[in-house]
Amino acid sequence: MSRAAKTTLLGTSLFALGTVYFVHWQQKTEQDAMHQGVIRDMEQQRIKRERQADFDMQRMLEAEYKKEQTVRDTTAEMGGGGTGK
Repeated sequence: MSRAAKTTLLGTSLFALGTVYFVHWQQKTEQDAMHQGVIRDMEQQRIKRERQADFDMQRMLEAEYKKEQTVRDTTAEMGGGGTGK
């Protein structure tokens, strides 16, 4: 083989190897980014479930307190007008 042919073969081989490496690296980077997105989504769902559980607990407590306590509207007893007479 001539020197030009060997140089061409070496250049194309290096280019092909570089392309394969770059594609592999790019796929790995995209996979890691997608994995981080999945982790972030799972964390957001966990927080949402915790907040919903807290909200449900507050509703139950509110209902329980309303059973035990008498709540009346004091503004209606004042006469409503607020004129001070």
